Amino acid sequence: MSEEDLHALVGHRLPGGTRTIEHWENWLLTDCTGSDQLGDDLVHPVALFHVPIQGAGTSIAELFELCGARGAGSVGLDGYDWEYFAPLREGVRYQIDGSVTEVERTVSEQTGRIADRFVYTIEMIDPDGVLIARVTNHWRIRR
Repeated sequence: MSEEDLHALVGHRLPGGTRTIEHWENWLLTDCTGSDQLGDDLVHPVALFHVPIQGAGTSIAELFELCGARGAGSVGLDGYDWEYFAPLREGVRYQIDGSVTEVERTVSEQTGRIADRFVYTIEMIDPDGVLIARVTNHWRIRR
């Protein structure tokens, strides 16, 4: 991917969509972490690993294709930020939208290897239009 193509990704909107976290899904996710069930229809935070991506109408494979990754071995997680503005709840139909927010090409002074920083943000909004959660993922793509 050229540097020009990389910079053209900033502002790219993901398809978007809606996503409801059902009780059975939350129960399984929570059980997989070894945690006690939360009660009160609260969703376990681990759901933010996949629910926003699915709800935004995309997949990890499609995000890899978008940023020009050559496969899972070329992508490293540089970090992620999960912001909660209110609790996530089971049975709520969230509107989910996202976009590419930052990119940067770097060249290692030691090896001369190229790597791209690729950042995307996805927001979950409740039926009343209130922002409930924001997920920002930071990837490093080795070229």
